[in-house]
Amino acid sequence: MKRDMDLIRLLMLKLEALPMRPGGAYIISHDNDEVQIPEYSGDEIAYHLRLIQQAGFVTSSNFKPMSGGITFSGFSWEGHDFLDSVRDPEIWQKTEGALKQAGGFSLDLAKALAKGFIKKKIEQHTGVELDL
Repeated sequence: MKRDMDLIRLLMLKLEALPMRPGGAYIISHDNDEVQIPEYSGDEIAYHLRLIQQAGFVTSSNFKPMSGGITFSGFSWEGHDFLDSVRDPEIWQKTEGALKQAGGFSLDLAKALAKGFIKKKIEQHTGVELDL
């Protein structure tokens, strides 16, 4: 199965929308209503939830759900950073287009590219040149 960055982004946005309880965690699997995306199969959702966990984007316990899903108690710093860089639909569209033109990418490259588009947008709106 191929990694689908758009699905990763959509799943992370759905996870972010979950109401968090202090000290609480969710058991998330492909059949949870909270993560259903009509154009994707349950297998695709399950696979990409595991990729999100393997990337270190979520904080979770060592408990392994029997359903094959993940435990989710929030995002790691890296997960928040990635999500903040791809949240804006316009920025994501530009990022995704550039990645497709390049023909290959990594999560780090996708995040860096999105941050570059955000930086450019900030500079256009403020006139302040950012040296990051």
